[in-house]
Amino acid sequence: MTPNMEEEAWRVSGISKNYPSYRQHQPATVESWLEGKHSDDGAEGLWRINDKLYDLSDFATRHPGGAYWIECTRGTDITEPFESHHIEDRARQLLSKFEVREAAQPRNYKFTFDQNGFYMTLKRRVREKLRKMNYSPTKKTDYLHSGILASVFMLSWIGTVLNSLFVLSIAGLALCWLANAAHNYFHQRDNWRMYTFNLTLMSFRNWRISHALSHHVYPNSLHDLELSMFEPFLCWVPNPHYGSRIKRWISVVVSPLYYVLSFSMAFLQRLVISLAKKNIMYWDDLIAFTLPLFLYLSTGVGLSAALWNWLHVLAVGAFFFGFIGLTAAHHDPRILHDGDAQRTDRDWGLYQMDTVIDRRDVKWSDLLVLTHFGDHALHHLFPTLDHGVLKHLYPELNQTIQEFDAELREMNHWGHIKGQTQQLLRMEANPMPPGSKKFM
Repeated sequence: MTPNMEEEAWRVSGISKNYPSYRQHQPATVESWLEGKHSDDGAEGLWRINDKLYDLSDFATRHPGGAYWIECTRGTDITEPFESHHIEDRARQLLSKFEVREAAQPRNYKFTFDQNGFYMTLKRRVREKLRKMNYSPTKKTDYLHSGILASVFMLSWIGTVLNSLFVLSIAGLALCWLANAAHNYFHQRDNWRMYTFNLTLMSFRNWRISHALSHHVYPNSLHDLELSMFEPFLCWVPNPHYGSRIKRWISVVVSPLYYVLSFSMAFLQRLVISLAKKNIMYWDDLIAFTLPLFLYLSTGVGLSAALWNWLHVLAVGAFFFGFIGLTAAHHDPRILHDGDAQRTDRDWGLYQMDTVIDRRDVKWSDLLVLTHFGDHALHHLFPTLDHGVLKHLYPELNQTIQEFDAELREMNHWGHIKGQTQQLLRMEANPMPPGSKKFM
């Protein structure tokens, strides 16, 4: 091996044949991630599912989930989201109408969807369960979301009138909960509730890509934009090439500050890209400013006071959003990260199970599940299902787990907080694949 090859040997991903192109450019953004997919996926400007190419251009406006899902994925491999977003077979039955040709190059990703494998077996069982269920749990989710939305405005108003930083901080926590609850909706077909996510200054459109199409599909891998976009500030990849020991200790110390700034930084990044390169702003980016406008018009305080109180709510909300989100399920030395040894069975569903440890302490409350990313393994396996439905699918999940070499792992939030810190400091890969005793 030549010196140059040795130097680059660490640039590999365990879930794909090629190192993701977007990681060669910093900072990692939604735009660079999509551009990298266009280069890596062999979709030839069309939509790739397994080894076939489809032209969905004319179908976009008729897509039940909304045109955006189709439009933003042009030129990419959508095999994994196609399988996980469509539990019924209707979408598969339509595919032949849009088939163009076989793809010219082999698929980049190593995941499989064998009909007798873990995921497809579970999917069939879930499909049958859903056909027998009523969907009243989704109404409760809607009520919870509406209540949280109202509380953001009410608490912000009370905090402004009373000039109380304490009440404004509670409003910030409510804003965090609103973002987490709205996350339930931007995974689904277009709906008005997904727009409430934008009250944070973040964009549900960006998150449909960075979260739904990247993180949910390739969690804890180098293809996971939510892993890459935090670098160099936070690094969870267990490899010294991605972060030195000193840098990792610094990241542990500064991570709370990063949380606080995350909402505003997301908006500023979109604004800079729009001004410097191409416009990626939409009308719904203005939704965030309805809260300070409401405070200004309804409380009688000056504009500067309304803005200051709003910024306080944003900062507190951002802190809790980062703290809850990054210690929810994915980062612990016992959880699979890119670089760790992986199973020989590349079933996509097994991979999802290997990259999650669920939160045991929130399962008793529908509110906490919705606002703290509970039932996370099932949410990753079936992201378009309402959170209120997921708890009813555990019998099917447990039955399938018993038949395959998988495990549903759980621990409380304190365990996740410690695990997240340990993962930030971890520099050595796990040599034992998931399922082995040493890995567990």
